[in-house]
Amino acid sequence: MASYRMDRTSEDILRELTAILRTVKDPRVTGLVSIVRVEVTSDLSYAKVYVSSMDGFDAAKTAVKGLTSAAGYMRHELGAALHLRHVPELRFIADDSIEYSAHIAKTLHDLEKQ
Repeated sequence: MASYRMDRTSEDILRELTAILRTVKDPRVTGLVSIVRVEVTSDLSYAKVYVSSMDGFDAAKTAVKGLTSAAGYMRHELGAALHLRHVPELRFIADDSIEYSAHIAKTLHDLEKQ
């Protein structure tokens, strides 16, 4: 039962952080930055937020720096949206999954042409 609650909470945090991401005004968070997944610890004290960018892994690293500086604002907005007793501390991690999937799609498209 606890696993179901953690999965549901992770999905709720993912959904709300995606909406909050659009309101962040840090200039380092530009382009197509997306939150890929969220992993919440069992005691809801920390949440690992995996961030990816279509512009590449370096853009994702830059976005992580901007999101880290805006973590207080995002945590406050998250608490207002979800009404959690304890809002987890957000840890942002750069991920290259979107860039990798775009590379795979391009490779498959090139193979299809041949």
